[in-house]
Amino acid sequence: MERDRLLTGAHHDPHALLGAHTAPGGVVIRVLRPGARAVTVLAPKLRVTLTDTGDGLFEGVLPLSAPPRYRLLVTERAGGSPVVVEDPYRFLPALGELDLHLIAEGRHERLWEALGARVLTHEGVRGTRFTVWAPHARGVRVAADFNGWDGTGHPLRSLGGSGVWELFVPGVGAGVRYKFDICRPDGSHTLRADPLARRTECPPANASVVHESRYRWGDEEWMAHRAGHAATDAPMSVYELHLGSWRPGLGARELAEQLPEYVRELGFTHVELMPPAEHPYGPSWGYQVTGYYAPTARLGPPDDVKYLVDALHRAGIGVLMDWVPAHFPKDDWALAVFDGAPCYEHPDPARAEHPDWGTLEFDWGRREVRNFLVANALYWCEEYHIDGLRVDAVASMLYLDYSRPPGGWTPNEHGGRENPDAVAFLQELNATLHRRCPGVVTVAEESTAWDGVTRAPERVGESGFGGLGFDYKWNMGWMHDSLLYMGRDPVHRAYHHDEITFSMVYAYAENYVLPISHDEVVHGKRALVNKMPGDWWQRRAGHRAYLGFMWAHPGKQLLFMGQEFAQGAEWSEVEGPQWWTLAAGYPAAGDHRGVQDLVRELNRVYRATPALWERDTEPAGFAWIDAGAAADNVLAHLRFAADGEPLISVSNFSPVVREGYRLGVPGQVPAWSEVLNTDAAPYGGSGLTHTEPLKTEAVPWHGRDSSVALTLPPLATLWLRPAV
Repeated sequence: MERDRLLTGAHHDPHALLGAHTAPGGVVIRVLRPGARAVTVLAPKLRVTLTDTGDGLFEGVLPLSAPPRYRLLVTERAGGSPVVVEDPYRFLPALGELDLHLIAEGRHERLWEALGARVLTHEGVRGTRFTVWAPHARGVRVAADFNGWDGTGHPLRSLGGSGVWELFVPGVGAGVRYKFDICRPDGSHTLRADPLARRTECPPANASVVHESRYRWGDEEWMAHRAGHAATDAPMSVYELHLGSWRPGLGARELAEQLPEYVRELGFTHVELMPPAEHPYGPSWGYQVTGYYAPTARLGPPDDVKYLVDALHRAGIGVLMDWVPAHFPKDDWALAVFDGAPCYEHPDPARAEHPDWGTLEFDWGRREVRNFLVANALYWCEEYHIDGLRVDAVASMLYLDYSRPPGGWTPNEHGGRENPDAVAFLQELNATLHRRCPGVVTVAEESTAWDGVTRAPERVGESGFGGLGFDYKWNMGWMHDSLLYMGRDPVHRAYHHDEITFSMVYAYAENYVLPISHDEVVHGKRALVNKMPGDWWQRRAGHRAYLGFMWAHPGKQLLFMGQEFAQGAEWSEVEGPQWWTLAAGYPAAGDHRGVQDLVRELNRVYRATPALWERDTEPAGFAWIDAGAAADNVLAHLRFAADGEPLISVSNFSPVVREGYRLGVPGQVPAWSEVLNTDAAPYGGSGLTHTEPLKTEAVPWHGRDSSVALTLPPLATLWLRPAV
């Protein structure tokens, strides 16, 4: 029976049978080497040829009183010279009791150092330790390059009740491909990629790859600054991109030669990478992850991705990444029903099934699953120096009835629709990240009115839950309403003025990022410039005016690649941005370069003007001048720095020039200079700019004692600040 279980990969403790064991008459050594023709034990002053007992098992007795340190001389049936190898089954476990305790408790914050394939020196021998969490498995084997993808000779041992299986394989190093051969509770087998693999084959291949990083970072100055400064107190202008299509065909190392220079030249403070973790289906853009601990092999080796992050940091650019803990795909070689029973997904099929994407939801109430995800967030921030995580699809995690029909979900213990497991997980995630990685920011893509997304967990809201602890939340309401307004013909905008002003009603309910993301320029939604009505000139003017309004609105801003130069086509992950529209030979190249020049200037002035970012989350940092000029399609407001220094932003969203347009302003400022005008000729506008300071007059207006009169260009945003 024991022999059968061993040979069928269903034995929980192969080390109890294999290796050296004291017995009557000496020390029994038993070796499992499928494919071997002969096996000889080489011990100090002793050489014993083992007996072939069939099925790849070899056995013999050494006339010793205790197990010696030994090696094996193996002759393969396939021919060749005999080779000397270490026996994996003579080694004690290479995983410590503290690791097992922390895993069982769900508190191993560096889980990637305990699970997966790790190259190390154990008992003086170099090799790779293979470990995997598979709590329902009857047995686990490693199938790999080194055993011809037949795991029979390399079964792992179960380490107590932790659900962890382990085997140290001497002589195996980086670059070896492998999977885990898992014997499920019903006795069937499944071949699975390693959930903690730090490198993978390039899709469509899906084996895990043993990885040993040799990268030496050069961003010490950046990391020290990050740890000592809160990003929330600084300007943040984010350039979102899809690495695989920004310059199609380039790997991470080649991107490192182009991307930092481009982003720095345009003045963005950060990039946000659409999910860089491994995913089998390219058109998912990385949002269906199978390798949470491995950067996609499409970009090259993992150390090349570190090189890219390092290059961005050395260029002064922060790196955010999209992170996907809401769901995972059902591929039968990955996480789904990993060991024959639900491990990573919820055991209730109704709770496990994600209704929108044909994927599975994580079981956030299971401590090992929470540990897997929290440690993964730490992994990217600690091992890859990522500066922040934008957490995808948070709304789908928070609500038990998300996209589910009546009767298709079960209320929580209080009868509500909230998911307390997801709330606890997100709170733990944010608390752990902020404790271990000072300066790292977390951003929630949360599309509902959940109370307290960016509130501290200890502050309980009306919902009865504490805050989720994020630093920022994507302002989906602002995005939706403002794009709806901009998409209307100006003649109709007067009747929908609240769509462009309503965001200020709740602007300080959370800390916000204003996102014009990839989601808004795909699937028939049109590129940003083509959301605007009118002819080509008017569409570009509306595009520029909208960006000026966006940069002046409270909140950080995010713009997806291609929109910084007003490309006309929707984004395609195959083609990427339409760089050719900027080329000198293209007839409208000047039009596109003009928008790009505006974005550069927006970022330059934004970063140099504390009024635009210093009090982003304080109501006292904002004041309306006029929010009610609906008939004019005009809105104007003030922003204030911490020292009270003001900036005026005024947008004219009509195609009409408005001369002598009066705005109430603070009387203590004697004159105002125009610091930005989206209608300036270099940006492709009509050139109606104010070259001289505008004098403040003692003319009451808009409830203020003083005012200025200015000319509002058509479809334009102007910024004014005190003249010096």
